[in-house]
Amino acid sequence: MGRLAILLSGLLFGTGVTVSGMVNPMKVLNFLDIFGQWDATLIFVMGAGLIVTSLGYQIIFRRSAPLFATSFRLPTSQDIDTKLLGGAALFGLGWGISGFCPGPAIASLVFGRMESITFVLAMSAGMILTKQIQNRAQTSKA
Repeated sequence: MGRLAILLSGLLFGTGVTVSGMVNPMKVLNFLDIFGQWDATLIFVMGAGLIVTSLGYQIIFRRSAPLFATSFRLPTSQDIDTKLLGGAALFGLGWGISGFCPGPAIASLVFGRMESITFVLAMSAGMILTKQIQNRAQTSKA
């Protein structure tokens, strides 16, 4: 049942970013182009996402546990370190240059556009490279 919920959540997310136009990188790039062809659509998409998320949190945290787990597993770390800042900077640069956020980029793969495929391949390569670097750093510390 949990896997079905994951599948339905992914389909709902993919549908939402497709209907909102966020699978089109020009929507994001035009949002960032405040002195050119500015498009405010992203503000409304983010606002709607925040409203839905806060309502969801209000509902789900009334329960003692999630639907498909024995307890809530929420992050506890509040550290702002170089990994967090570096990751945020890379995310922002990638988003600003390409117009793709990881989720909408994956959802846009169904359209078979080369820029989507290239972005997802580059993102995957970056994730693999990061994991290898982290593994080597842990091995050298041991």
